[in-house]
Amino acid sequence: MIITLRDVNKTYPGVVPLHVLKDINLDIERGELVSIMGASGSGKSTLLNILGILDNYDSGDYHLDGVEIRNLSENRAAELRNRMIGFVFQSFNLINYKNALENVALPLYYQGIGRKRRNILAMEQLERLGLADRATHLPGELSGGQKQRVAIARAIVTNPSIILADEPTGALDSHTSKEVMQIFRQLNNDGMTIVIVTHDPGVGAATDRIIRIVDGEIMNSNV
Repeated sequence: MIITLRDVNKTYPGVVPLHVLKDINLDIERGELVSIMGASGSGKSTLLNILGILDNYDSGDYHLDGVEIRNLSENRAAELRNRMIGFVFQSFNLINYKNALENVALPLYYQGIGRKRRNILAMEQLERLGLADRATHLPGELSGGQKQRVAIARAIVTNPSIILADEPTGALDSHTSKEVMQIFRQLNNDGMTIVIVTHDPGVGAATDRIIRIVDGEIMNSNV
């Protein structure tokens, strides 16, 4: 298993504490393409943030590729994220004043890779996703689908073990959504583990397994 959660709980403190994740047990095998589905407020984004080492959990156990994820220093958490995980977001999260090539190359900068090598690797991913002719375009000059492909190229440029995608088709029309899901399927066929948070049944249907979360609890996990 590349992801294993056992009895994971998460509560946000407040006047009325909010118990957002309740005894979560989850196994995701290396090479799976799965979706996490649930209504707004169900806890699915909190779960994704915990999987991505962006948020802590209160109790239970989380192992990522055999490494226990608990009370890590920020440096160690960042190191694991940079090495193992690629993120794709609904709002693309591209830097508006950097062109497509520079956006894709950014994670390699944080890994200390030199500019020439960064640009070669970034261009390879843009070519892979059919965007070589858009390398020098700024995000404002790209369509929504092109922006999301740039974001996916940025997520995979470090060759991560896992892609975590939070509503990756939420800002796209249905035709472009299908194209993006085909990209995820191809990446999965190439061996990448992909976890997609979505409320779109069409996106869920395009994955191998749907994990349903209701009020912070996993209700079922069907193939």
